[in-house]
Amino acid sequence: MPGAVGLSHLSAYDWEAADGVCGGSPHLHLVCTEAYVVTGGRGAVQTLSPDGYRDIPLEPGSVAWFTPGTVHRMVQGGELRITVLMQNSGLPEAGDAVFTFPPEVLTDPERYTAAATLPPGTGEDVAAAAWRRRDLAVEGYLVLREALVAGDTGPYREFQRSAARLVREKVPAWRELWRAGALATAERTGEQLDALAAGEPAYLGEATAHAAVPTRLGGYGMCGRRDEYGLPGTTPPYAEE
Repeated sequence: MPGAVGLSHLSAYDWEAADGVCGGSPHLHLVCTEAYVVTGGRGAVQTLSPDGYRDIPLEPGSVAWFTPGTVHRMVQGGELRITVLMQNSGLPEAGDAVFTFPPEVLTDPERYTAAATLPPGTGEDVAAAAWRRRDLAVEGYLVLREALVAGDTGPYREFQRSAARLVREKVPAWRELWRAGALATAERTGEQLDALAAGEPAYLGEATAHAAVPTRLGGYGMCGRRDEYGLPGTTPPYAEE
């Protein structure tokens, strides 16, 4: 995909959480910006960041995006469907996405992995596990949101630090994915500019076109049922799914 961007489609969960809201599992990304392009239905994305709590409406044609460290929760308002564009394709699948589990889970790598991991497939057992995972993430999220709304950024900041500690050992592998993906793509553009400046655009002889359809339908993602593309440079299933 262009610029090493990940691509998937999501239909937001309609499961009701403890606060009476239907939606997905709150989480953040540590080094990736994520964008929602709304293609159908209505809903919202709730975000927590240093500028506070926000509830951003989603409707067909709207676009919302969030930078690294922003906690986000997709909320169902009625048949909400989005296309997800993810910076640094491959990194979220390698653990860049961290759920807002309560501190006692987040600070224990084994407990975190057990809570985040889903069985393979798309059966009822997977749906039940995804529901439990969502509820656990909402449990931690509501505490963070309540504190942030009250003007206390401490729990939110500590969650960010805990998430960073949780993934620290993965950074060398992430760096290799970044070098082979987003960085290589940017460097290739530089090489093409150099070729144009030199009047030697031989690389244009490699021009071609591609087309694809989803290779997995209805997987259980963080925010909803997820259609995925099994192509180089696009977003494959999450490792924990």
